[in-house]
Order: sequence, then C-alpha cells, then structure tokens
Amino acid sequence: MTIDWLQFTPYSALFGGALIGLAASLFMLFNGRIAGVSGIVAGLLRPNGSGIVWRVAFIAGLVVAPLLYRAFFTLPESHIDTSTVVLATAGVLVGIGTRYGSGCTSGHGVCGLSRLSLRSLVATVVFMFFGFLTVFLMRHLMGG
Repeated sequence: MTIDWLQFTPYSALFGGALIGLAASLFMLFNGRIAGVSGIVAGLLRPNGSGIVWRVAFIAGLVVAPLLYRAFFTLPESHIDTSTVVLATAGVLVGIGTRYGSGCTSGHGVCGLSRLSLRSLVATVVFMFFGFLTVFLMRHLMGG
C-alpha cells in the first residue's frame, strides 16, 4: 500500500474532524442528546410525537450541507466500484449492526469516546476491526 502524496490532505481532514467534534459538542450542549445518526433516524421511523422537528432538521442538515458546499466549491471526485445491489446489501448490514451495537460510529466513535465510555470504546474497536477485515477480504482475497 502506498500513499498518493499529491492527494493526501491532512489539514482538511483535521479541520473536518474538528468541525464534527464541535458540532457534536454543541448538539449535546444545546439539545442534551448524543449526535448519533442511527438513533436520530430511528426516532423518525418510530415517532412518538416529541422530537420530530429537531430530528428532521438534523437529517436535513446532513443532506443540505454538501449541496451548499457544492454551490461554492468543487466536490471531490468519487468513484464507486461496485453494484447497487452490493451497496444496498452493505447498507442493510450496517443498519443491522447499528441496532445490535446500540448505536453507530457517530454515536459511539465521536460522542461516546469523547465521554470516555468503555462501551463505546469496545463498539468502536469492533466497528473498525470488522471494517478493516471486510476491506481486506473484499479487495485482497475475493479480488474485488
């Protein structure tokens, strides 16, 4: 494995990570809730009458932010090397995993780790391990 040094962008990654941390902190400060996307979406899928407005606003922000960015800057080029069926299957598996793991990478990895949660540390290690394992299997052993 080699690094394409011309495409290596540590400063934008650092800035983006800092923005995610700031947003999660502000969300906790002003809303008193963890900014875990799977939990926010789950609350929309089984609404109980409270919290619908902020949940819709949060998800809308996730959709609108890249559109606003595109209005002023060029989005990075992306290329997907797999079929829609594989992407859909992967999405379903991630959704199942977030239910079994009681949260997603944003809830555990960003918010839980910053709160020094042991449960979130274990969940994040498991997420990362299986992510690495999946990439290794798909790219190196299955030739994808």
